[in-house]
Amino acid sequence: MSETKYPAALRAANVPPQARHTNYPEPFASRVAGRTKRRLGDAFGLTNFGVNLTRLAPGAISAMRHSHAKQDELVYILEGEPVLITNAGETLLKPGDCAGFKCGTGDAHHLVNRGTSDVVYLEIGDRTPGDAVTYPDDDIALTVIDGRMRFAHRDGRPY
Repeated sequence: MSETKYPAALRAANVPPQARHTNYPEPFASRVAGRTKRRLGDAFGLTNFGVNLTRLAPGAISAMRHSHAKQDELVYILEGEPVLITNAGETLLKPGDCAGFKCGTGDAHHLVNRGTSDVVYLEIGDRTPGDAVTYPDDDIALTVIDGRMRFAHRDGRPY
């Protein structure tokens, strides 16, 4: 049993933003500028799934459009009106809307803030070991090995 003490409750806005705004290597890191994440799940010591309170400034994107081999994801929109882009096309989301992405389907997705105000949403994902992420629009791939992210070009060369 862990000796670390975690709070039973806290104000989400008091969780510090993620120190490093992304794990993406360049040239992809600059494409997610304007995205801020507060790792709510980590603040409670959660290990089976993660919860992020994410803010997208106008013009920002949530991630490169991607799909997971082993990780399910869900987003719940709190503020603003992002555009969800999937293999099926574009869908405008509004506060109270949610979207889910089952692992292994190949349905690549991301959110884009084309509006003039911030978008705020919760993103929830499991932490299944051995995940792999594909990015159909970009020359990048991700594998997670022993909890470490490894980015590579599609041909396998590391970034």
